[in-house]
Amino acid sequence: MSVEIGSKVNDFSLPNQNGENISLSDYKGKYVVLYFYPKDMTPGCTTEACDFRDNHESFKELDAVILGVSPDPEARHQKFIDKHELPFNLLSDEDHQLAEQFDVWKLKKNFGKEYYGIERSTFIIDKEGNLIKEYRKVRVKDHVSNALAYIKAMKEDE
Repeated sequence: MSVEIGSKVNDFSLPNQNGENISLSDYKGKYVVLYFYPKDMTPGCTTEACDFRDNHESFKELDAVILGVSPDPEARHQKFIDKHELPFNLLSDEDHQLAEQFDVWKLKKNFGKEYYGIERSTFIIDKEGNLIKEYRKVRVKDHVSNALAYIKAMKEDE
Protein backbone atom coordinates (compact mmCIF):
# COMPACT_ATOMS: atom_id res chain seq x y z
CA MET A 1 0.00 0.00 0.00
CA SER A 2 1.52 3.29 -1.01
CA VAL A 3 1.53 6.59 0.80
CA GLU A 4 -1.28 8.96 -0.14
CA ILE A 5 -1.42 12.75 -0.16
CA GLY A 6 -2.77 14.04 3.13
CA SER A 7 -1.77 10.92 5.04
CA LYS A 8 0.95 10.48 7.64
CA VAL A 9 4.17 9.02 6.28
CA ASN A 10 5.36 6.05 8.33
CA ASP A 11 8.65 6.76 10.01
CA PHE A 12 11.53 5.09 8.20
CA SER A 13 15.20 4.67 8.82
CA LEU A 14 17.87 4.09 6.17
CA PRO A 15 21.66 4.33 6.17
CA ASN A 16 23.21 7.42 4.60
CA GLN A 17 26.53 7.68 2.77
CA ASN A 18 28.40 7.38 6.12
CA GLY A 19 26.46 4.36 7.32
CA GLU A 20 24.51 6.48 9.85
CA ASN A 21 20.83 5.69 10.11
CA ILE A 22 18.68 8.64 9.08
CA SER A 23 15.01 8.63 10.06
CA LEU A 24 12.12 10.75 8.90
CA SER A 25 11.39 11.55 12.57
CA ASP A 26 14.82 13.24 12.80
CA TYR A 27 13.31 16.11 10.79
CA LYS A 28 10.07 16.77 12.67
CA GLY A 29 9.38 20.50 12.42
CA LYS A 30 10.94 20.77 8.96
CA TYR A 31 9.70 20.16 5.45
CA VAL A 32 11.29 17.08 3.91
CA VAL A 33 11.95 16.86 0.19
CA LEU A 34 12.33 13.13 -0.36
CA TYR A 35 13.51 12.46 -3.86
CA PHE A 36 13.94 9.01 -5.37
CA TYR A 37 16.32 8.58 -8.27
CA PRO A 38 17.51 5.52 -10.21
CA LYS A 39 21.30 5.53 -9.90
CA ASP A 40 24.31 7.56 -8.74
CA MET A 41 26.69 8.86 -11.44
CA THR A 42 24.20 8.69 -14.33
CA PRO A 43 23.52 11.82 -16.42
CA GLY A 44 19.91 12.57 -15.38
CA CYS A 45 20.55 11.74 -11.74
CA THR A 46 23.68 13.90 -11.67
CA THR A 47 21.80 16.85 -13.17
CA GLU A 48 18.98 16.46 -10.64
CA ALA A 49 21.37 16.13 -7.67
CA CYS A 50 23.34 19.21 -8.80
CA ASP A 51 20.10 21.20 -9.19
CA PHE A 52 19.18 20.29 -5.61
CA ARG A 53 22.73 21.21 -4.55
CA ASP A 54 22.56 24.59 -6.29
CA ASN A 55 19.25 25.37 -4.55
CA HIS A 56 20.18 23.85 -1.19
CA GLU A 57 20.48 27.18 0.61
CA SER A 58 17.06 28.30 -0.66
CA PHE A 59 15.46 25.10 0.64
CA LYS A 60 17.30 25.49 3.94
CA GLU A 61 15.96 29.05 4.36
CA LEU A 62 12.43 27.58 4.05
CA ASP A 63 13.11 24.97 6.80
CA ALA A 64 13.30 22.23 4.17
CA VAL A 65 15.66 19.27 4.20
CA ILE A 66 16.61 17.38 1.05
CA LEU A 67 17.02 13.60 1.19
CA GLY A 68 17.97 11.63 -1.91
CA VAL A 69 17.12 7.91 -2.09
CA SER A 70 18.37 5.24 -4.47
CA PRO A 71 19.22 1.54 -4.27
CA ASP A 72 22.96 2.34 -4.49
CA PRO A 73 25.20 1.21 -1.62
CA GLU A 74 26.62 3.72 0.89
CA ALA A 75 30.11 3.78 -0.63
CA ARG A 76 28.77 4.71 -4.05
CA HIS A 77 26.68 7.48 -2.48
CA GLN A 78 29.82 8.84 -0.82
CA LYS A 79 31.67 8.93 -4.17
CA PHE A 80 28.70 10.73 -5.77
CA ILE A 81 28.63 13.29 -2.94
CA ASP A 82 32.40 13.84 -3.10
CA LYS A 83 32.43 14.19 -6.87
CA HIS A 84 29.59 16.75 -6.98
CA GLU A 85 29.95 18.36 -3.52
CA LEU A 86 26.38 17.47 -2.54
CA PRO A 87 25.46 19.11 0.80
CA PHE A 88 22.65 16.68 1.71
CA ASN A 89 22.23 13.04 2.71
CA LEU A 90 21.79 10.26 0.19
CA LEU A 91 20.01 7.26 1.64
CA SER A 92 20.74 3.72 0.63
CA ASP A 93 17.55 1.72 -0.05
CA GLU A 94 19.26 -1.43 -1.29
CA ASP A 95 16.27 -3.70 -0.59
CA HIS A 96 13.96 -1.02 -2.11
CA GLN A 97 11.63 -1.19 0.90
CA LEU A 98 11.11 2.58 1.03
CA ALA A 99 10.76 2.77 -2.77
CA GLU A 100 7.99 0.18 -2.56
CA GLN A 101 6.29 2.06 0.29
CA PHE A 102 6.12 5.12 -2.01
CA ASP A 103 5.21 2.98 -5.04
CA VAL A 104 8.21 4.09 -7.10
CA TRP A 105 9.78 0.62 -7.55
CA LYS A 106 8.53 -0.13 -11.05
CA LEU A 107 8.98 -2.54 -13.92
CA LYS A 108 10.95 -0.63 -16.54
CA LYS A 109 11.78 -1.34 -20.16
CA ASN A 110 15.00 -0.26 -21.78
CA PHE A 111 16.33 -1.44 -25.13
CA GLY A 112 13.92 -4.39 -25.06
CA LYS A 113 14.99 -5.50 -21.57
CA GLU A 114 12.64 -5.53 -18.61
CA TYR A 115 13.92 -4.88 -15.10
CA TYR A 116 12.82 -3.31 -11.85
CA GLY A 117 14.11 0.07 -10.81
CA ILE A 118 13.25 3.44 -9.34
CA GLU A 119 10.83 5.71 -11.17
CA ARG A 120 12.21 9.23 -10.62
CA SER A 121 9.83 10.85 -8.12
CA THR A 122 9.82 13.49 -5.41
CA PHE A 123 7.63 13.72 -2.32
CA ILE A 124 7.21 16.72 -0.07
CA ILE A 125 6.41 15.95 3.56
CA ASP A 126 5.20 18.68 5.90
CA LYS A 127 6.53 19.56 9.34
CA GLU A 128 4.16 17.08 11.03
CA GLY A 129 5.16 14.18 8.77
CA ASN A 130 2.22 14.25 6.34
CA LEU A 131 2.62 13.83 2.60
CA ILE A 132 1.50 17.10 0.99
CA LYS A 133 2.81 16.90 -2.58
CA GLU A 134 4.06 14.25 -4.97
CA TYR A 135 5.81 14.53 -8.29
CA ARG A 136 5.83 11.22 -10.16
CA LYS A 137 7.65 10.35 -13.41
CA VAL A 138 9.74 13.46 -12.91
CA ARG A 139 11.48 15.18 -15.78
CA VAL A 140 14.65 16.74 -14.44
CA LYS A 141 14.44 20.11 -16.21
CA ASP A 142 12.82 22.73 -13.94
CA HIS A 143 11.78 20.09 -11.40
CA VAL A 144 13.83 21.43 -8.49
CA SER A 145 12.63 25.01 -9.00
CA ASN A 146 9.00 23.75 -9.08
CA ALA A 147 9.49 21.88 -5.79
CA LEU A 148 11.13 24.97 -4.27
CA ALA A 149 8.25 27.21 -5.42
CA TYR A 150 5.75 24.79 -3.88
CA ILE A 151 7.46 24.88 -0.47
CA LYS A 152 7.79 28.67 -0.68
CA ALA A 153 4.00 28.90 -1.22
CA MET A 154 3.35 26.52 1.71
CA LYS A 155 5.62 28.55 3.95
CA GLU A 156 3.76 31.77 3.07
CA ASP A 157 0.49 30.14 4.15
CA GLU A 158 1.82 29.14 7.59
